[in-house]
Amino acid sequence: MSDDIPSILSHVSIGTNDFDRAAAFYDRVLPTIGAKRIMAFPGAVAYGKQFPEFWVQTPIDGKPATLGNGTHVGFLAASKDAVNAFHAAALAAGAKDDGAPGPRQDYTEAYYGCFVRDPDGHKIEAMYWDMSLTCEQGK
Repeated sequence: MSDDIPSILSHVSIGTNDFDRAAAFYDRVLPTIGAKRIMAFPGAVAYGKQFPEFWVQTPIDGKPATLGNGTHVGFLAASKDAVNAFHAAALAAGAKDDGAPGPRQDYTEAYYGCFVRDPDGHKIEAMYWDMSLTCEQGK
């Protein structure tokens, strides 16, 4: 296993009961953080920068998609402006605000983020980590 892999995650998938609406939502929102459609299949679409990292799909088992209580997906943004753009694009595309863009001092000084609920109710986040600020673990 190589230490030069930039993430510990391969991909994340969320379910939808209205695939066309969900795909249209993420088509509008994810470009604000530099992501694009990487792959698409009937009932499934994958987004990423270089490879499919985030999937939106109808459940493979044919049952209705449901929300995971306590589950959310956080996307990395390159700047505070990108977090702000993500939030604005999400609201314009039908999301509900669940935490306006801003610093989250409880997390660390380096953290700037926002939270929204997508049209299916999934909690999604965009966050920028300011590497120029130091933080102590546990603060």
